[in-house]
Amino acid sequence: MNEVQISQTVMFYDTDCGGVVSNIAYLRMVERARSALFESLGMDAAEMMKSQVFPAVIRTEIDYRRPARLGDEVIVSASFESVAKVRAICQFRLEIAGEQENQVSAEARQVVALVQMPSGRPKRMPSEWVSSVT
Repeated sequence: MNEVQISQTVMFYDTDCGGVVSNIAYLRMVERARSALFESLGMDAAEMMKSQVFPAVIRTEIDYRRPARLGDEVIVSASFESVAKVRAICQFRLEIAGEQENQVSAEARQVVALVQMPSGRPKRMPSEWVSSVT
């Protein structure tokens, strides 16, 4: 099963007036990790523009566990939870890097479909993606 990790240091623009990461910043981190996951599967931006096949997010769920703060390093892991004929569920774990043990800041899931543009018609998930999820 493919898994990717990205890392991001929390900047001022990621936080609210109390120095805590805002909910939209968590979503931006999830989006970056999802993009990295699809890129690891051969769907980088150049390939998507060429093929006109794009991942479309159908649903996003985020559970906030512990606030990340200004200056924290957040490590986001992304992988497939499941892959069916026309949709996949991606799972994400956002951890605050620490000296002893990383602490879970949030967990998220996204339901994603592949769409052929410009028609917007759904496409089947590649068979190797379906067989890669255990």
